[in-house]
Amino acid sequence: MTTDHLPETVVRFEGVSKQFDSDVRALDDVSLTVRAGEMVVLLGLSGSGKSTLLRHVDGLQRATDGTVAVLGTDVGRARGTQLRRLRRRIGFVFQQFHLVGSLTVLENVCTGALGRLRGPRLGLLTYPQSVRREALRHLERVGLMGQAFQRADTLSGGQQQRVAVARALMQRPEILLADEPVASLDPESSAQIMRLIKEIGEEERLTVLCSLHQVDLALSWGHRIVGLRGGRVLMDRAVSGLTRDDVMSVYAGLGVPSPAVLAATAG
Repeated sequence: MTTDHLPETVVRFEGVSKQFDSDVRALDDVSLTVRAGEMVVLLGLSGSGKSTLLRHVDGLQRATDGTVAVLGTDVGRARGTQLRRLRRRIGFVFQQFHLVGSLTVLENVCTGALGRLRGPRLGLLTYPQSVRREALRHLERVGLMGQAFQRADTLSGGQQQRVAVARALMQRPEILLADEPVASLDPESSAQIMRLIKEIGEEERLTVLCSLHQVDLALSWGHRIVGLRGGRVLMDRAVSGLTRDDVMSVYAGLGVPSPAVLAATAG
């Protein structure tokens, strides 16, 4: 079968292991590929390696063994300018929103453009008008145009995560990483955020890797599920045809991870 029509591989892990110390192996011989435009959900208990895997994609952590290649860059070898250029192409949405509460919503979103601007910015009006307009467009997309000039710390949790999504889009990313983006939200807000990420991913043709705990959200949102246990890939299947029982096998018979693993891997 010809593969000429298939999207290019944009993320490749080959035999990747991550050892934090002699007792904690956060990733254990992980090999997987992600193609452009895919929406991949990482599932597994806290301490299974989900967050560690995501942090290897943009070089926040480096593999002990194996190779991580992203958008044609060997992440393990990338340094300085090469690493900064790669990170500009990757947006990251975290469980904790990491907004500056005392700044307006609009200025928080504008900070997503700092990677392509020269010099520091002190205040909203120090951003170019084109950046402010782009930020307003993203706020409109996430349904928060009316809150543009509110302090970020006056928003609800779900609204703050929407701001974080808009800020990530300001990077004009090709890959969007989301690490437990709905873990601290109520079920209704969680569904709204995941629907928003899916819609934007499809519209922008983004490659999305997202770690979740909610099996039902994973089944309704992703194209593919990668299940992790003890740092190893236990499942890697397309969502189509998967049942909830299939996915729950990732968690079957598991005890609570050790405190050392939880502290070192945080997901």
